[in-house]
Amino acid sequence: MHKVKRAIIMAAGTGKRMRPVTFEIPKPLVSVNGVRMIDTIIHGLHANGIQEIYVVTGYLKEKFYCLEKEYPGIYLIDNPYYDICNNISSLYVAREYIGDAIILDGDQIICNDSVLSPYFERSGYNAAWTDAPTDEWLLTVENGIITHCSRTGGRYGWQLFSVSRWTAEDGKKLEYHLEMEFNEKQNRQIYWDDVAMFYYPGQYQLGIYEMHKGDIIEIDGLRELASLDAGYQKYIDNKDDGGICHDK
Repeated sequence: MHKVKRAIIMAAGTGKRMRPVTFEIPKPLVSVNGVRMIDTIIHGLHANGIQEIYVVTGYLKEKFYCLEKEYPGIYLIDNPYYDICNNISSLYVAREYIGDAIILDGDQIICNDSVLSPYFERSGYNAAWTDAPTDEWLLTVENGIITHCSRTGGRYGWQLFSVSRWTAEDGKKLEYHLEMEFNEKQNRQIYWDDVAMFYYPGQYQLGIYEMHKGDIIEIDGLRELASLDAGYQKYIDNKDDGGICHDK
């Protein structure tokens, strides 16, 4: 059994699909019913004894400075590539911390702290079983090991959520592979998850951490945000009336 020692929260993106809300505030700092999304993550990590937390910032990075004052153990890492590269750049700049780490996206809401448990058997992702069709990444798991990942979704499979844990050994491998892809191959327009899942699958035996779909809420766009917090409905109404709001 392995134990998480630290967390990496990916929070550098521009949140285009939640504009105009994200014109002046980065997506992880958007409040949903009075609570910022990233606060639910930090509280969940703290509830599981994970105090060493690295937040990778980029877009409106100065907005995150308050976190270092509000929470002990928070460290900000600047991603200078956030606006020209995909999110492989965010894990690249935090690569030295991957070993014994849990990696999360900052734009999700943690509803059940137990899904951030520090204990895990092997490197891998949080996942929830779904019978219904989904366009999210869908995993096939055999004997506890991920054997296939569909980028276009499907049905009857394990839906991947943006929470993953990495052993010290796999963290070293992932650090090396990130450097290979980002530096040597200049492969900068991919997701960081692609590296272990698709580029070097034979060098990892990834598993899953089982959860229920309601344990984590991932907010992809403005309409999903408004469905959870009616205070944002005005932006939808403005869009429907031909206003300047563009959900993309």
